[in-house]
Amino acid sequence: MKANYKFSNLCGTVYRQGNIVFTPDGNSVLSPVGNRVSVFDLVNNKSYTFPFENRKNIAAIALSPDANVLLSVDEDGRALLVNFKRGAVLHHFNFQKPVKAIKFSPDGKYIAVSHDAHVQVWRTPNHLIREFAPFNLHRTYTGHHDEVLSIEWSPDSKCFLTTSRDMTARLFTLDPVEGFRPKTFAGHKDAVLNAFFSADGKTIYTVSRDGAVFTWKAKPSEESSDSDSDDGEPVASTSKGTGGLYNEIANTRWGVHKRNYFNQPGTKVVCSTFHRGSSLLVVGFSTGVFGLWEMPAFSNIHTLSISQEKISSVAINPSGEWLAFGAKKLGQLLVWEWQSESYVLKQQGHFFDMNTLAYAPDGQHIATGGDDGKVKVWNTSSGFCFVTFSEHSSAVSAVEFAKQGQVLFSASLDGTVRAFDLIRYRNFRTFTSPTPVQFSCLAVDPSGEVVAAGSTDSFEVFLWSVQTGKLLDVLTGHEGPISSLAFSPTGNVVASGSWDKSVRIWNVFGRSRAVEPFTLSSDVLAVAFRPDGKELAVSSLDGQVMFFDVGLGKQTNLIDGRRDISGGRKADDRMAASNNASGKAFNSLAYTADGRCIIAGGNSKYVVIYDVREGVMVKKFQISQNLSLDGTEEFLDSRRVTEAGNIDLIDDHGDASDLEDRLDTALPGAQHGDMSKRRYRQEARTKCVRFAPTGRAWAAASTEGLLIYSVDETTAFDPFDLDIELTPQALLAVLARREHLKALVMAFRLNERPLVQKAYESVPRADIRLVARGLPVVYVGQLLRFVAEHMERSPHVEFDLLWASALLGAHGRHLRDRAGEYASVLRALQKGLSDFEQLISRLCEDNRSTLDYLIDQLKVKEARDGDVEMADSSAQHAISAF
Repeated sequence: MKANYKFSNLCGTVYRQGNIVFTPDGNSVLSPVGNRVSVFDLVNNKSYTFPFENRKNIAAIALSPDANVLLSVDEDGRALLVNFKRGAVLHHFNFQKPVKAIKFSPDGKYIAVSHDAHVQVWRTPNHLIREFAPFNLHRTYTGHHDEVLSIEWSPDSKCFLTTSRDMTARLFTLDPVEGFRPKTFAGHKDAVLNAFFSADGKTIYTVSRDGAVFTWKAKPSEESSDSDSDDGEPVASTSKGTGGLYNEIANTRWGVHKRNYFNQPGTKVVCSTFHRGSSLLVVGFSTGVFGLWEMPAFSNIHTLSISQEKISSVAINPSGEWLAFGAKKLGQLLVWEWQSESYVLKQQGHFFDMNTLAYAPDGQHIATGGDDGKVKVWNTSSGFCFVTFSEHSSAVSAVEFAKQGQVLFSASLDGTVRAFDLIRYRNFRTFTSPTPVQFSCLAVDPSGEVVAAGSTDSFEVFLWSVQTGKLLDVLTGHEGPISSLAFSPTGNVVASGSWDKSVRIWNVFGRSRAVEPFTLSSDVLAVAFRPDGKELAVSSLDGQVMFFDVGLGKQTNLIDGRRDISGGRKADDRMAASNNASGKAFNSLAYTADGRCIIAGGNSKYVVIYDVREGVMVKKFQISQNLSLDGTEEFLDSRRVTEAGNIDLIDDHGDASDLEDRLDTALPGAQHGDMSKRRYRQEARTKCVRFAPTGRAWAAASTEGLLIYSVDETTAFDPFDLDIELTPQALLAVLARREHLKALVMAFRLNERPLVQKAYESVPRADIRLVARGLPVVYVGQLLRFVAEHMERSPHVEFDLLWASALLGAHGRHLRDRAGEYASVLRALQKGLSDFEQLISRLCEDNRSTLDYLIDQLKVKEARDGDVEMADSSAQHAISAF
């Protein structure tokens, strides 16, 4: 079995904190998700997450104007310089202090970074050359008396505006200018969040937290006869590259032209952005409302409430059509088209922890359940959630698909098991127990007719009929909470694991109703059947995984995994990670499709794959390197330990700038963190792991979200990449030698449509099936698309049909496994085939009508000729008689 699984995507989280950024083409939006960055392609409806990880949660990201370089900075000021096209980390850099704002200049040559009350401007490193020290400091700008909150460059990249908590904005020039003093824009009564240049550079807008917008313009010329005029006009120290706009912005004596107020009672401005081309100001408020104003008239275009919590970040794409919003507390990411007033994207992860997951039988979808009581279904190829069921009123503990994949079952602590129809997206069955209990686990028999759930209160297993919704049976015998349930793939028996240190195998459909208990040395946490139903894997609290032969009823193997899963010292642990007994157990097990290996995860940062027969560890994955989570460090950092204890545990909740963030609204007894501690940090842990039915991927429900690891190669090897003699003349020479497969691949490499058509149409009819079978899979999608387009304007009906049939026959399995990826190609092919069908049927109908007409005319002619002959014969008889 292949064990080279690599990180593929992060689905369950769409936004955590930080700023949202649009790509220069405006078609994709970048969102920080914990210590990673996700890209949402809004045109192709796809999303992917970069494999690199920052040390801690990302605080700010910036993308260069040419979309070549991405800079992501974490909470401590440590940055990663990334090649955006390849997703490869080029350099690590430490800005030494937390970064609030980071911005590339419009020409892409400089990066402005906030550095507490200062601003640093660095030269942009070259993304094509690997340098030892690629970051070169251009200048440091001082003048603010408090933390800098935002940076905005002028259109010509020669100067920039900064705003600060000291209630002012300042204008700095990139290069020194003789006689120039940084301009200060004062007058606001609260922290200035953003400042913006107009498109012509003659107007500046400043937005403060209390809802004031000041418009700044040049003071009238009669006011210029003061002390400033004695200094003369500022002159640039270097004449090179100075333009008219640059001198105009630097020389202008700015004054307040107009004061406007949003007049939103009981709310604060949290974020804002400005689109220069259309002079649109977008503002997000702390109540979840956003507004759109046209400047400089300050006319409100529309105001809309899109969230229950404050909007943390806002961005507008270069064309000014789409607005992107991020809400930190709810984990929401929204893209709104303001002209049509419709959502382009509306995604939200689970509000609290993700507890469980299940793969659909075809591997295309993953269902997840969380502490927020929601059940979400995600598309594995696009990474988007396409349906959310919110009928549960408490945490969802387990989800399972029926065998056909059209029905989804979920169990919850609210005492219900629900069945959802994935065709009509509705809850069509609700199963309850005679007395209210909390359900902790769920199992569905292979036929999908019976569903079983185990309780934590009454220690019983309940069975219901899916067709009628009635309770079939209650299985009693356990003396502790039921932790796990599993139906055998053969459908005859169900296995239940409990905290009473036993596993019971129930023959629920037989007459004997026999029960076979297995006694273990510790509490049972998880059970899983091998795909053939002959072996049962059991995980216990002491870190062991035991294997039982179901037919013989005896133990066949044992794996001690305590050392494999142990690791990660929490901030308040009194002992080293190697000596800590907590978390050294697997709470989730899953077999591979062939039954040779098993994957296990638990309350630690590791997920482990074991070989069942040999009992050895095949691979160990670390699900997170995020130091913002508890349990990712092996050894505590002694530099963070003070007289008052660990700095990470000191509660700085009351130091937050917003009143709503300072308030402590947590209820005593809440499960999300120990209320007796001064501060609660999320732990790096895995609550559920599952293998995909194809065996090419596995997913983990972790603290970070839904992590998907796969062995699918992102770039398939193509030997023609190595050939530098790839020219049209070489292709024609290959065609002359009748090497049709090689010619077709060369044509696709050259990507010239006439050459592709020539190579395609030169393949003999008898060789089509052979060429299709030998075609590398990387070109299957391109050739299918070409065939579909060729069908629309080509007279070669049979030739195109033979190609389509040969390609689907030779590569059908590959296309089916990646149905989502090739959806547009297959739809184009379907359209071409249906056009052919309509064309041929219409031609047949026309021909049939023509033939009917000709036959009818023939009959008329024959009848007329018969009448003429009869008339002639009668005339001859008359003449002869005469």
